[in-house]
Amino acid sequence: MAGHSKFKNIMHRKGAQDKKRSGLFSKLSKEITVAAKMGGPDPDSNPRLRLAIQNARSNSMPKDNIQRAVNKSQAGESANYDEIRYEGFGPGGTAIIVESLTDNRNRAATDIRTAFSKNGGNMGESGSVAYQFDHVGEIIYEESSISADDMFEQALEAGADNVETDDDTHEITCAMEDLNAVSTALSESTGEEPKSAKLIWKAQNMIELDFDGATKLIKMIDALEDLDDVQNVYGNYDIPDDVMEKLGA
Repeated sequence: MAGHSKFKNIMHRKGAQDKKRSGLFSKLSKEITVAAKMGGPDPDSNPRLRLAIQNARSNSMPKDNIQRAVNKSQAGESANYDEIRYEGFGPGGTAIIVESLTDNRNRAATDIRTAFSKNGGNMGESGSVAYQFDHVGEIIYEESSISADDMFEQALEAGADNVETDDDTHEITCAMEDLNAVSTALSESTGEEPKSAKLIWKAQNMIELDFDGATKLIKMIDALEDLDDVQNVYGNYDIPDDVMEKLGA
């Protein structure tokens, strides 16, 4: 079980940023609608929908909004969204992966390319950075009452590959095809619901950034995440604690 002292600071910055983003519920609704449209409206038989609803609830999305998104998928009212992965390079030579759900490929590509180029980065070809990441399942428990040792044992029993703990935050990773099973098993064994459970791109090696590089990178990530077509942004950056403090995170 490895320590991860910077994880919580980064997650807190991300969490604070999410709350400021006016489009957060819109992005969550889009994922719910797409999941329900692809696999049906019953979360018990649709793992992707179950995880999407779980993530929406953990972000305090109202039940009515969740149900509306599910209903929209079955009423023929939803647009046809394409799932597209964009790859590129950020400040300091960092590798960036952007996941998009869009009903307009040209708009998404143009906006994402602009966000890269205006903030010290550049968009690359498909496959240009993905080899530096592993596509895995990630389950996050925040403010958990479960000890590091107990979570480690229960996560491995549930089929997880690794657990990293920082104070009362647990980051569990598993094979992508096992995400739903591991998440369900952990919820049952711990009696707690995770903050999030989703597929992510986990960097194999990290690049440490100084204050200047971190400032530019965060500005670029903010610009990307503010785009309606962008669902998630992943990178192989590592921001030291002292730099995080200077950034006010």
